[in-house]
Amino acid sequence: MGLFSFLKSKFAKKKEEAPAEKAALDTYSKGMEKSRKNFASKLDELSKRYAKVNEEYFEELEQILIESDVGVELSLRLIEETLDEATKNKISEPKAINELLVDKMFVGYATSGESIQNELHFAPEGPTVLLVCGVNGVGKTTTIAKLAYRYIRQGKKVLLVAGDTFRAGAVEQLKIWADRLGCPIVTGKPESDPASVAFEGAAYANQHGVDLAIVDTAGRQQTKSNLMQELSKISRVLSKEIPGAPHETFLVLDGTTGQNGVLQASSFKEACPLTGIVVTKMDGTSKGGIILSIRDTLGIPVRFIGLGEKMEDLQEFDLDKYLYGLLLGEKSDE
Repeated sequence: MGLFSFLKSKFAKKKEEAPAEKAALDTYSKGMEKSRKNFASKLDELSKRYAKVNEEYFEELEQILIESDVGVELSLRLIEETLDEATKNKISEPKAINELLVDKMFVGYATSGESIQNELHFAPEGPTVLLVCGVNGVGKTTTIAKLAYRYIRQGKKVLLVAGDTFRAGAVEQLKIWADRLGCPIVTGKPESDPASVAFEGAAYANQHGVDLAIVDTAGRQQTKSNLMQELSKISRVLSKEIPGAPHETFLVLDGTTGQNGVLQASSFKEACPLTGIVVTKMDGTSKGGIILSIRDTLGIPVRFIGLGEKMEDLQEFDLDKYLYGLLLGEKSDE
């Protein structure tokens, strides 16, 4: 069974059985609409123009991947692997080639880098600390609020720590979110040392029985050296107050920035041990292939994906649902 057929069968059953599953699928479908039009629609149009595949077909297929921000290197590799298997098994029908390509995309993501995981792993004792980093403008503050909302709804006592002390308005924005969410927040003085704020936050978390402390960090475009020093200092301070902290480190990337986001991620990965990526604004881009490029280039799992502006639109990243949204979406009901 090809991946298209598998996804149709899998989610047709789940949508009937579980309303929550249907809601999640609808969110993926709506959030991936622009990317679906840029990728799945082009695959369909391409297959209709050729009776049998040839060299030109594969060249156009490669261009579709690149335009969807899958990345040049990964696109070339996927086309090469698809061509090799098609030749070996004498497959020349365009739609069969497209399904073969999608299968390669699925397997490539599933087998690249660290194991796929989504939810935070909470420390067995004491507060769990999540460090959140990312450059200005990627939606970091909103992502922190959505993560806090998610775990408050799960019954966790959440603390926000405003460590982005350099960007004008960053602390105030986080304060507003803390007030809306009804959760405590630790702030420092304007332009104070982010590490000192992190220390105050860790102390508060210990003293007040906090389950999850989410620590914001400065989002300035810095040199790798400065970035490494600052994040390392924050990590050292946190670990002195809370053993094992930070337990998780997420990088927030703007899905609309394309390959620039991959370059940002590479810099941050050199500066600190990232445990996950959160990709925001996926509903605003037609280049959904960035998810595959991130995984292939960095080997780090995408843990959450932003598919809209509502608090519930920050979803756990699910590879099947992602591919459903990218390839089928509303068409699955046809």
